Amino acid sequence: MESEIPEWLKLDPSSPYPPYEQLRQQIVEAANSGRIAVGVRLPPVRTLAAHLGVAANTVARAYRELERAQIVVTRSRAGTVIAAAGDEARRRAAEGAADYARIVKASGLKEEEAVAYLRAALRRA
Repeated sequence: MESEIPEWLKLDPSSPYPPYEQLRQQIVEAANSGRIAVGVRLPPVRTLAAHLGVAANTVARAYRELERAQIVVTRSRAGTVIAAAGDEARRRAAEGAADYARIVKASGLKEEEAVAYLRAALRRA
């Protein structure tokens, strides 16, 4: 997939999620489901941005978020490639959830309140 754009990679203007988050979610889901294999190169930032009609910074932000989650790795000449099928991201999310649960319990918050804080944080992320 040199610089071709996968047909499943598109933006929904009516989505409540910003474009970078839509891209991030789609790539994570594709990696988790096996739709895109480890080692496959993602389109270059400028190519994908032009195709989707968004700023290059939008695509770059999605790629940075994916890199932080260890779903992709960016190498200067090799571009951005799928590095993991999402297992590492799930492990980190589970660890973060366990940490959050300990904080909630220690604070004496009710479960409904804790979930509301989490939902609000996810909307801001």
